[in-house]
Amino acid sequence: MNVQKLVWVSLAATLPLWPQTTGQIEPNAGKWRTWVISKGIDYRVPPPPGGQAVTDELASLKDLIGHNDAQVQQQIEFWDAGAPAYRWMDMIHARLLAGTPTTPYPHRVYTYMALAMYDATIAAWESKYAYNRQRPSQLDHTVPTALPVPNSPSYPSEHAAAAQAAATVLAYFLPAEAQTFQTMAEQAGWSRVLAGVQYPSDYHAGLDLGKKVAEQVVAKARADGSDAVWTGTVPTGPCKWIGTNPGNVTAAHWQPLLLNSPDEFRPAPPPACDFPSVVADTATVRTFPRTFVTNYKAFYWQSPEGLNTWPYRYADKWIFEDRLEQNPPRVARAYALIAAVLFDAFIASQDGKFTYWYIRPPQLDPRIIPLFPIPNFPSYPSNHSTFSAARSEMLAYLFPEHADFIRAVGKEAGESRIWAGIHFPNGQRCRHGAWEIGCRRFHRLGAKRRFAVV
Repeated sequence: MNVQKLVWVSLAATLPLWPQTTGQIEPNAGKWRTWVISKGIDYRVPPPPGGQAVTDELASLKDLIGHNDAQVQQQIEFWDAGAPAYRWMDMIHARLLAGTPTTPYPHRVYTYMALAMYDATIAAWESKYAYNRQRPSQLDHTVPTALPVPNSPSYPSEHAAAAQAAATVLAYFLPAEAQTFQTMAEQAGWSRVLAGVQYPSDYHAGLDLGKKVAEQVVAKARADGSDAVWTGTVPTGPCKWIGTNPGNVTAAHWQPLLLNSPDEFRPAPPPACDFPSVVADTATVRTFPRTFVTNYKAFYWQSPEGLNTWPYRYADKWIFEDRLEQNPPRVARAYALIAAVLFDAFIASQDGKFTYWYIRPPQLDPRIIPLFPIPNFPSYPSNHSTFSAARSEMLAYLFPEHADFIRAVGKEAGESRIWAGIHFPNGQRCRHGAWEIGCRRFHRLGAKRRFAVV
């Protein structure tokens, strides 16, 4: 099995993250391929108001802005800290780092929220350039603005669309917090009106659009198979994993986003556990010279940051360094790609695990003392190595100037499982050696599948 194969399936053809350097913001983004909805034009919003309605709206907008105070300005600046999707992704990071319950599979939350925000952004961009509505201060220079005016049409509001898409998806996953998310969405969208860079009608159209897109994403989430109940039995015999109630076992049959099937890139069978190479690998794990550095790195990669948030942290860092935060379509695309590649990598890895049911090192050799409890599922192939390699490859694609660095980060994440005593080296080689061979094939496949930028 090959991580880079999975990455390239989901790459958007030949375009990395960076946008055009001059002119309007992504005037062709409304034609980009979408993840869940059919295409942006199919979700075009009704025409914006015209004539006297615009004059009245401008007058009410100026009156509204005239009552802004320091608290309103703080709200405006909060939601303008990055692209429209930024605060929503950051909120999930904060929940996971704080240990706040975010469903048994947080990566599903990330994925469907990111896909909804991307599709809503693309649909919003299609409508923007279809109607090409001027920003309020461009039509009436007396409208005060609290922020730089974006170099894109006003209608509908991209912040409202992305926020409502995120809030609707989050309400599906975390229904007890639905009202909180809805309040946040309305605040995020309305902040652009208070800043003077969009009309109230832009805001309302954006909310409606985001909701319509998110409803389609939620329908897809409901049908992905993640609610299945396992009725199988744990196989027994030589070299088989020992345990009960294995975690993630039904994920081997979830519906992938990009792969043709969960077993499309199934790795070759692992060697028998009494094979000389496995005997040697077992000795490698048992005698690995642990140090303070390897121990803390192993614990880091087992932490919520190491499991979930690190790819987005690097993405955000490089987005801001490259001044891309003012390009909503590109940022939403990056988040969606990072989330989607993990979603399919998760399914593909479980397919391998629950095809082979391979034993863990401490189960084969009780002299191996793991740094922390071994995960309650089979060993081969390594989940962590799969997920980290897949996401590091995606980041290398999106930010090619950091490719060597981020690939080394992903490799360290996988190797940390050997240092912790919970994986054989063969579970890592499956992910980092053979997987690189398939990278080019993934690129070819990715150009043919759904998510190319056009």
